[in-house]
Amino acid sequence: MPALVLLGAQWGDEGKGKATDLLGGSVDYVVRYQGGNNAGHTVVVGDQKYALHLLPSGILSPGCTPVIGNGVVVDPAVLLSELSGLNERGVDTSKLLLSGNAHLITPYHTTLDKVTERFLGKRKIGTTGRGIGPTYADKINRVGIRVQDIFDESILQQKVEAALDFKNQILAKLYNRRAIAADQVVEELLGYADKLRPFVCDTTLVLNNAIDEGKVVLFEGGQGTLLDVDHGTYPFVTSSNPTAGGACTGAGVGPTKISRVIGILKAYTTRVGAGPFPTELFDEDGEKLRTIGHERGVTTGRDRRCGWFDAVIARYATRVNGLTDFFLTKLDVLTGWEQIPVCVAYEIDGKRVEELPYSQTDFHHAKPVYEMLPGWSEDISKAKTFADLPKNAQAYVKALEEMSGAPISAIGVGPGRDETIEINSFL
Repeated sequence: MPALVLLGAQWGDEGKGKATDLLGGSVDYVVRYQGGNNAGHTVVVGDQKYALHLLPSGILSPGCTPVIGNGVVVDPAVLLSELSGLNERGVDTSKLLLSGNAHLITPYHTTLDKVTERFLGKRKIGTTGRGIGPTYADKINRVGIRVQDIFDESILQQKVEAALDFKNQILAKLYNRRAIAADQVVEELLGYADKLRPFVCDTTLVLNNAIDEGKVVLFEGGQGTLLDVDHGTYPFVTSSNPTAGGACTGAGVGPTKISRVIGILKAYTTRVGAGPFPTELFDEDGEKLRTIGHERGVTTGRDRRCGWFDAVIARYATRVNGLTDFFLTKLDVLTGWEQIPVCVAYEIDGKRVEELPYSQTDFHHAKPVYEMLPGWSEDISKAKTFADLPKNAQAYVKALEEMSGAPISAIGVGPGRDETIEINSFL
């Protein structure tokens, strides 16, 4: 049975939660392998809507074990709050597994994130202010706090003091902020120990054993390909690797065990935060997409920037992730347009470019080259098969598939759990 990676093929917010949840009933483990509570998934089950920020979407599927891998950064207060909220709604969260090697977001990480972003002013990255970047920075600088550290007070005290020696100098001398007391941070983190202990284990061992036993394991990326710290629109990116390779490092599973990589594509394009966005719309069409698509960030609460589908970044996502399939979401949002523009290439300094430019300067100056496709007016939310779609909607899907370089195996035609057309099984 397969181990699958499911990830965003644009700038995030493509509807990964819906796709993961759709597969959740058929898989044994769903694993978050990177990011933190800066990612958000909305999952609709019946008439219930769930907004998940840190927990894997599989937590809503009975029989599925949700896992937070070592590559995730965890705000313990957010995690416990999210668990409590689901418990109050009758969701069983007892099967959650949390890697002892995952790094913890502490109060000084969120403080530094917010003051640094304010200090940057017009040059700000557009972070969520939740401490994600500073936590990953500490991880790379080898001064991070891991989940396992809260079970050893002596080690925790030493690590927090070492981290704050330098950070308090920055807070006080550069940002004119009050220094943070190490003892207070240690006390707060120790307070989470007993609540988190039941979930903590060697998740790498659990997952490798599961795959060896023939269990189905689904690795769920947060954010999207174009926000990858190595392969995204740097510096307007997240601090981790949402691309397929990140699943291996962020979960401790070798690449030879991954059998399928599924990219989630929205039928148009959105982005949250700063950075270049060639197909962004500033007119009535952009506002219409935002309104019909309910394009507001699950985690940030910010309006998403909206634009037409960009086949250049879809091809790029296929390449850097080795995508085997696409899940196309929100096709229903495009109902009602007489013609739908699709970006098939860029114009840069008068030249046509059909692949994503590696130069930040070139991408910043890229202008979309559009091809017009005929639209449709019929309601598609009740469609159960590809043949149920209007001919123009079918043609739109086929055109996107050809331009993007991988087969579209499922199509979202509405927000509900059952509003999906499955063309080819992912399992």
